[in-house]
Amino acid sequence: MSAYVLTDSWTMTRRELAHWARQPVQVVVSLVFPVMLLLMFGYLIGGGRAVEGQYVDYLVPGMLALTMAFGLEGTMVGVTQDLNKGVIDRFRSMPMADGAVLVGRSAADMLQSAIGLVVLIGVGLALGWRPHAGPGEFLGAVGLLLLFRFAMLWVGIQLALVAGRPELVQAVQILVWPVGFLSNALATPAAMPDWLGTVVQWNPMSQTATAVRDLFGGPGGESGHVWAAVAWPLALLAVFFPLAVRRFRALGG
Repeated sequence: MSAYVLTDSWTMTRRELAHWARQPVQVVVSLVFPVMLLLMFGYLIGGGRAVEGQYVDYLVPGMLALTMAFGLEGTMVGVTQDLNKGVIDRFRSMPMADGAVLVGRSAADMLQSAIGLVVLIGVGLALGWRPHAGPGEFLGAVGLLLLFRFAMLWVGIQLALVAGRPELVQAVQILVWPVGFLSNALATPAAMPDWLGTVVQWNPMSQTATAVRDLFGGPGGESGHVWAAVAWPLALLAVFFPLAVRRFRALGG
């Protein structure tokens, strides 16, 4: 059974990758937008109040984490469009593993997210950011970022299935924004009011950003946050992955 799941999921992944060739503008925009944010905060809004060391060394890891929380709408809209156009019904009439459509969507999104990380890391290096980490720590940081993306992706898929229609996705996707901006991605909690700093420190994305900064050897990193940066995404996956699969099956019933 697992072999069928892998084969069918790969077929659905190739379907999503084929859409890239027909919609290159959407792919380019998703890659350019985080770069624009990095440049904007690095040069126009930056300053790093209460950040020890160079602000760019604090900002780049935070932007990498922030990028993993944003850009979900493409997958969310794609899921709702397939549901409303009857594509899912046609797939269900075929001898295809249940859930392969969602897995294919998520796999294509993760590939695009990995490419986006490479692009943003390159821009960060051009801005003067330098990770003080060995190969193991560097790959560990990238792994934490992709794990967080994978968890946020399934949160987005569940929200899309609940929304049900593409035109509602934009409104529902706004629910993800507080996760990004109520975090330490752009500013340290030390520069915030005490109550807000406490909220920010408990944000799952703040845990990922802090752990990534620590692995990269930059300011704002604290040892001991790696386990929290693993535990939070796994907890989100434990909740939202089965919810999304159950909702997907119910919509087909």
